[in-house]
Amino acid sequence: MTQNKATIGIFGGSGFYKFLDNIEEVTIDTPYGKTSDALMVGKIAGRDVAFMPRHGRNHSIAPHKVNYRANVWAMKEIGCKCVFSPCAAGSLQKHVKPGDIVFCDQYVDRTNSRIDTYFEYDNIQHVSSADPYCPKLREVAIKSAKELNLTYHDKGTIVVIQGPRFNTKSESAFYTNQGWEVVNMTQYPEVHLVKELGMKPLNISLITDYDAGLIADCEPVSHEAVMKTFEENIVKLRKLLFSIVENIPDELLK
Repeated sequence: MTQNKATIGIFGGSGFYKFLDNIEEVTIDTPYGKTSDALMVGKIAGRDVAFMPRHGRNHSIAPHKVNYRANVWAMKEIGCKCVFSPCAAGSLQKHVKPGDIVFCDQYVDRTNSRIDTYFEYDNIQHVSSADPYCPKLREVAIKSAKELNLTYHDKGTIVVIQGPRFNTKSESAFYTNQGWEVVNMTQYPEVHLVKELGMKPLNISLITDYDAGLIADCEPVSHEAVMKTFEENIVKLRKLLFSIVENIPDELLK
């Protein structure tokens, strides 16, 4: 029996593979195939938390190959009510700087060929995407960022690209001109699947770079640069996640 082992789920990207200490690894078989990795269950501030590295613990799964349906289904199966999706992300606007945190409230899907729903044949439902991220969870996250004196942006639109390649300069310029703030490769369909299963999603984007380099007149993003900035900020992000877990009202975990 795997239900009720955790009420909060966290999908991690690069740098999160050792997020919890004293963990219990839980492997869940899903109707959608294998998950990226086992769920790693532990406690934070007395609350049961399940963490899964969405790319696998050895970063062996490309963003367009992640089995998002299996991963999200496993979070639901273990009992999660809220799901955090922290991610490394690029900036599309000059005022959103590397090292900043953005709590995105909207996304734009620019992926292709990803299976992005549980409702394919029977019991078809049409789940609203008007407000994809939980506003109450964002309020908690913003409060935690304030208390920790972090540089943050309380809202933003995240453009989700197919990956694993980065944007061309023309693509990056187009997104910037639309007024969108953040670019990433994994938020979709992860966030929408969380909503389809009745859980509450939260995005935490750690800005690692200025995407193709246009708006800051700098070198285009590289994987090495992303990892370097992420590692430099991992302690800050860890503190933020712990604070959010501690500050979530009980009613959001029911």
